[in-house]
Amino acid sequence: MKKLNKYISKQILVGFLLVTFSLMSILWLTQSLRFVDLITGKGIPVSIFVKMTTLLMPRLFSILSPISLFVAVLFVYNRMLSDRELVVMKAAGISPWQGAKPAFIVGIFACLFNIYTYNFGIPAAERAFNELEWQVKHDVSHLMFREGEFTLLQLNLTVFITTHEKDGSLSGILVNDERNPKSKVTISAEKGRVIYTDTGPKIIMVNGVRQELSRESGQFSTLTFDRYSVDFGMPQSKKQRDAGVREKGLFELLNARSDTSLSEPEANRYIVEGNKRLLSPFYNLVFAILACTGLLVGNFNRRGQAKLISYSILGMVLIQAFDLVFGNLAVKNIYWLPLLYLNLILPLAACIYLLFFYNPQHFSHRRKAEGSPDV
Repeated sequence: MKKLNKYISKQILVGFLLVTFSLMSILWLTQSLRFVDLITGKGIPVSIFVKMTTLLMPRLFSILSPISLFVAVLFVYNRMLSDRELVVMKAAGISPWQGAKPAFIVGIFACLFNIYTYNFGIPAAERAFNELEWQVKHDVSHLMFREGEFTLLQLNLTVFITTHEKDGSLSGILVNDERNPKSKVTISAEKGRVIYTDTGPKIIMVNGVRQELSRESGQFSTLTFDRYSVDFGMPQSKKQRDAGVREKGLFELLNARSDTSLSEPEANRYIVEGNKRLLSPFYNLVFAILACTGLLVGNFNRRGQAKLISYSILGMVLIQAFDLVFGNLAVKNIYWLPLLYLNLILPLAACIYLLFFYNPQHFSHRRKAEGSPDV
């Protein structure tokens, strides 16, 4: 029996990894298109682009894991049924529950891994991603400037540099600042350097000329300077205000009511997110058991198992849909929250009941009385 469990578990695990890798590759490609403009517009290196898209993988994996496991288990058990392996197992006296043990074991391991992913991997990845995205969009480091090209830092603020020096300074700087609706300012300088302050990043320029054109009077003025600074970007504190719900810890989410700065809908959203971090990993186990229950409980049909497979897929889709619906309802009113737990517990209990208490002989007699071709 141990060899049989190992044999089936290995096939499920290989199928799970292949399906997950394929789906994640497709989603990675679609998600990466969101950041292509950062390469073309900001000029960030490919390494940062790859790092940003890679930090999305824990969230994508947690979403795809239950579905991938469901597909893998369904494929493996359907193939075994088509090859008469399940028929032989039933004839040898192996009960449906014993046949479902490999799916149960793989589901448990996937569940434990997703508990770690939801509560540690995703928050850490989201913090790193949001910080990196903020730096790319609002920080003005030498990575944002490409030599000999105009860089649009924000609306109506453009910077051109000629050369990056080895010491980190910039040379041949031209700044066009039209943020003030009353005037247009153009600044050129021989050298400069980007520094960071509490109010945001600045560029300090030396040995340059500042030219200003008033839009109202049309007056033109010129100023020669030895040292001049231009503020751009956003304050560093903005990064903290943009912290999302996925970055927060489980304890902070579940105790959102104690945070008086949150409105009731926001607190409900945090609480629902916290409970989903506890519940969502167990969908790996539910979907793994659901995928094999119909094929193990139902009798073999020469014309295929399309009906059983359709029922299993429909059950999976309904569970996913109810999870989404009940989650949205719980955000509006927290009293809907128990339905999220029922949506997980009832399908799992129903599958375990069928696997333990199913009577093959009684089911076969009933099917034959209805005229279904059984083997």
